[in-house]
Amino acid sequence: MTTIPGRLRAPLAFLPFLAAVAVAAIVGGLAAADARSVYSGLELPPFAPPAWLFGPVWTVLYIGIAFSGWLYWKSGGERRALAWYAAQLVLNAAWTPLFFAAGAYGLALVDIVLLDVAVVVTALYFRRSSRVAAALLLPYLAWTLFATALNIGIVVLN
Repeated sequence: MTTIPGRLRAPLAFLPFLAAVAVAAIVGGLAAADARSVYSGLELPPFAPPAWLFGPVWTVLYIGIAFSGWLYWKSGGERRALAWYAAQLVLNAAWTPLFFAAGAYGLALVDIVLLDVAVVVTALYFRRSSRVAAALLLPYLAWTLFATALNIGIVVLN
């Protein structure tokens, strides 16, 4: 019987992490069909970025999130951390439908605050086994904290 050599198994294990992140991105993308018009119709705080910036930023962040999860898995870390990883992906996927599709800016704010917490907890767990995996989550955390401030501004102004 032929098995996959160990040196190939680890790279192939990246695919489920990439798929999980892709699902979050696709859910967000489907819910964001009218995002540009919704975003341009809102009263925005002065620090709000242009709408075109979100797609490229999230593309880079999602790749980092997938690599982070894979590196952590490779390090043999705790399963509990992977549960937090999954939770932050679910919260991430929920934000766009709440904000753009439902127009529930307050509920989206609650979601993104929970997302911020989940990313911090995930990074702290990841740090125990892989500092690189934890570091890859820091740009994501920075962006979600910025998005939280933006969400707060939108709730206040609208």
